[in-house]
Amino acid sequence: MPRLNFSKASLQKQSTHLKRYRQYLPSLDLKRQQLIAERAKAINQLETLENEIQSHLQFVTNFLPMLSSPIPDLKNLVTITAAEIGSENVVGINLPVLTHLQLDVKNYSTYCRPHWVDQVVVHLKAMLELKMQHRIYLQRVSVLEKAVKKVSQRVNLFEKVLIPKTIQNIRKIRIYLSDAERAGVVRAKLTKQKQVV
Repeated sequence: MPRLNFSKASLQKQSTHLKRYRQYLPSLDLKRQQLIAERAKAINQLETLENEIQSHLQFVTNFLPMLSSPIPDLKNLVTITAAEIGSENVVGINLPVLTHLQLDVKNYSTYCRPHWVDQVVVHLKAMLELKMQHRIYLQRVSVLEKAVKKVSQRVNLFEKVLIPKTIQNIRKIRIYLSDAERAGVVRAKLTKQKQVV
């Protein structure tokens, strides 16, 4: 950090810095609060998606027990052919959003396959969509965690370092200037007394 100058110009500069820091701090703190709220919403949505995935798994386990037995080639029955991930600006942070998901169902013969394969296809499509949403929300939470950490560091920098240090510098400069002014008055009086004598 540069050496502190004890002058009126330096006092003015430090006062300007203090005013600017106090001006920026509330907006930074507001941004931090908004990011924390958005992170909480994303975590909530992530938990909701995880619950939906679990309920689908539970449904498949209960109502389609035949999936546990050997099945004639159900692999790649439903595949993701296209997934578009967009961007959403929230409080100045770009967050991923699933804008489009295209699923492709492999053609299969309804005569050669068991009748319950149609239900499997429906649940596979739902599960793939939920899994993609889950991935996106994991990314959102990760991005928001980093953003909250960064903004919190800035808020702490302003609150705990810059503002107290600037206040301390202003106090030091004022004390030095008042001491210098007093010393000047004393010198002037001594010089006047010497001239009188």
